[in-house]
Amino acid sequence: MKTTFDILIIGAGVIGLALARELRRRGLRRICMIERGSVGREASYAAAGMLAPNAECEVVDDFHRFCDESRRSYPQFAEELLAETCIDIELDRSGTLYAAFSEADRAHLALRYARQQAAGIPVEKLSADETLELEPCLATNINESLYFPTDWQVENRRLLAALAKFAADNGITIIERRAVDSLIVENGSVKGAVAGGEPIFAGSTVLATGAWTSLIKIGNSPMPLNVRPIKGQMISFQPAERVFKHVIYSPRGYLVPRADGRILAGATVEDVGFDSGITLSATESLQAAAVEIAPCLKDVDIAETWAGLRPFAADGLPVIGKIGELDGVFVATAHYRNGILLAPLTAKILAESIANEADSEYFTLFGPHRFAGERSAARANDNSVRL
Repeated sequence: MKTTFDILIIGAGVIGLALARELRRRGLRRICMIERGSVGREASYAAAGMLAPNAECEVVDDFHRFCDESRRSYPQFAEELLAETCIDIELDRSGTLYAAFSEADRAHLALRYARQQAAGIPVEKLSADETLELEPCLATNINESLYFPTDWQVENRRLLAALAKFAADNGITIIERRAVDSLIVENGSVKGAVAGGEPIFAGSTVLATGAWTSLIKIGNSPMPLNVRPIKGQMISFQPAERVFKHVIYSPRGYLVPRADGRILAGATVEDVGFDSGITLSATESLQAAAVEIAPCLKDVDIAETWAGLRPFAADGLPVIGKIGELDGVFVATAHYRNGILLAPLTAKILAESIANEADSEYFTLFGPHRFAGERSAARANDNSVRL
């Protein structure tokens, strides 16, 4: 007998899991998720969990506004997940430092500070002494820093664990280790997907497929979206005691201190296809950037190395909304380095659209339609990766 779900979500990373939760909270009961690997073990698991729309901001635009709105939702999001699952996702609101260690760094920070102040972004300029008072273990050759009090972090692996537990506790069907080959299309409407030769039917289908989005066919036709993987390698240290309180950036890397004392250091940006292997050169480069920020890490062994494949669209922006003129199908992909940050708001606007047919300005700004026609062709030919 044919089983039809209300919703089929393809991809069980942070975007897909957050969406499943939002839909369930809106009363949809028959929700199925299908994942080519294991739940929450791809790019979302490999992330650093930074919620930093301001420290990484070079241009204040609609994308920055989208990121900042999602960041502001995190306190409530974390509180609700704790109540629902008893898992603390360790939202840390200590703030973020962006440090300068050379005159070139200092000049870059001066330009950024002027632009961000003019745009009304919460930012403070700190002297070297003021910075070292906050973080005494930073390199003493620091010139100055910018402090972003509203740029936070979350323990992304605990976040994934909480969302997966919500799904399990609320009867959401999850099928692991099965890749989707194509979407089922009938009379201009998507009716589900074919995975491993078997059809799965649904009233609505959502592609939260990250770097693998472009590999899925629509019927017999190729996916009209070009999303490619960008590898990011990271390392971590486990000092004997907690060293830092804040997330710390430099122009060459960043450190993310965790509540358990670990320090994450990242990250590379590599356009190498679906290769997620660890390389010695990347590990050494990340270690050097970490030691520049914190010389105390020089004699601390690397505790872990890992890599993830971030989904990247031609213009570096997320792709969220309906695909062309097809009914019954939505996409939420290409969040690139901001999947953890953007998960709550992406899930909210998509759930409201699916459950209540509500529109969002973000569908207009970040919808797949922007890649249609000649305008898209020009962008598609640009292979640059926005850092």
